[in-house]
Amino acid sequence: MPDQTYPEILRSNLNSITLNLIKLGITDLVHFDFMDPPAPETLMRSLELLNYLGAVDDDGNLTEVGSMMAEFPLDPELSKMLITSCDFKCSNEILSITAMLSVPQCFVRPNDQRKAADDAKIKFTHDYGDHLTLLNVYHAFKQNNDDPDWCYENFINYRSLKSVDNARLQLERIMDRLQLKRVSTDFSSREYYNNIRKALVSGFFMQVAHLERAGHYLTIKDNQEVFIHPSSSLTHRPEWVMYHEFVFTSKKYIRTVLEIKPEWLLAIAPDYYDFDHFPECEAKQKLELIKLKLEALSSRAPPPYPIP
Repeated sequence: MPDQTYPEILRSNLNSITLNLIKLGITDLVHFDFMDPPAPETLMRSLELLNYLGAVDDDGNLTEVGSMMAEFPLDPELSKMLITSCDFKCSNEILSITAMLSVPQCFVRPNDQRKAADDAKIKFTHDYGDHLTLLNVYHAFKQNNDDPDWCYENFINYRSLKSVDNARLQLERIMDRLQLKRVSTDFSSREYYNNIRKALVSGFFMQVAHLERAGHYLTIKDNQEVFIHPSSSLTHRPEWVMYHEFVFTSKKYIRTVLEIKPEWLLAIAPDYYDFDHFPECEAKQKLELIKLKLEALSSRAPPPYPIP
């Protein structure tokens, strides 16, 4: 064991710290007088992420979106997702999902009741993945009037869901202060779940994995072989998935996973999915084909006269 533990700044995610320092007017982060300075490469990677999210411009200056992102006590990916959700008309749902992601795991799985707990979880499972499963849990909790007995019967952690309420209320106040509208797509609309998934992709387009022909997932750009975590509610293996967490235990796992469509990646984050700076892989080949198809469709101009 080392004589002293490593300082927190060397162990934690620097993205939020970097964003807040820029908001304070500190632009030269590499030469900033940290007590325990992180590696310059880590700071540059953090600045690159903020640039892709639209929080800072190419000169490292804070943008209008970045200024709003810094108001939220969240990771930049979550705050960008929350801001963008207004454009996709699903900010109410994204508020709930963000709050659910900000608290400890809500599902309880006692050793002596694992089968019953797994059966209870199936009732909330959504085919598209874990983010929408969490949304189903929160909606069911509110429909049952925050009943602790209902949580106990369904193997749900009551305290976690009450924490979700508190987190959601805090985020609502910040959104109202920033004049971000809280809206929802009509539940009967075909685009209800698609809009939610697009909003999620707008924050986490850098955390995507592709199912290779060999049968394993590779993360985009990093090309790391990963596995979907056993706790995931996904019952199938989609070709394209977005993940919330990367966990390294006995294997490299991606946790809290959502099925997405590749064309959304090209539409939402064209700068990040620039093929000039993309390593050779199956995912790149698939995305290039999709881009060519989309360009071909958009170039088909309507005829100047009605077709009989």
